[in-house]
Amino acid sequence: MNIYVSNLSFNLQDEDLKDFFAPYGEVTSAKVIMDRETGKSRGFGFVEMSDEAASQKAIAELDGATVENRSITVSVAKPREGRSSQNSGDRSGFNNRNSYNENRY
Repeated sequence: MNIYVSNLSFNLQDEDLKDFFAPYGEVTSAKVIMDRETGKSRGFGFVEMSDEAASQKAIAELDGATVENRSITVSVAKPREGRSSQNSGDRSGFNNRNSYNENRY
C-alpha cells in the first residue's frame, strides 16, 4: 500500500522516513519529495509497505504523531491524476484575444 505523509520536517531524509515506519512492517520504499530547483525537501513524502494490514495500522497510529516537533499527517496515498488535463482546454489569460501582450501595442 502506498502511504502519503505530510508536514514533515525539512531535515528528514528518505532513510529517516523508512525507519519511522519500519516498526509496523516491511517498508519497500520511502521517499521524501524534493524541490527540483532548490534540492530541499517539500515537506511531504510517500512510504510503500508490502502488507496492507501493517499499512493500515501504521496510518492509524502515526497520523497526528509528532516527529521533530511537527505533527505529521499520514493517510492512504491517492492516485496521481494525469497532467495532460491541466494543459488542455481553454487557457484563459494566456495569449488569448484579450491578453496583455496583444492589447498593449
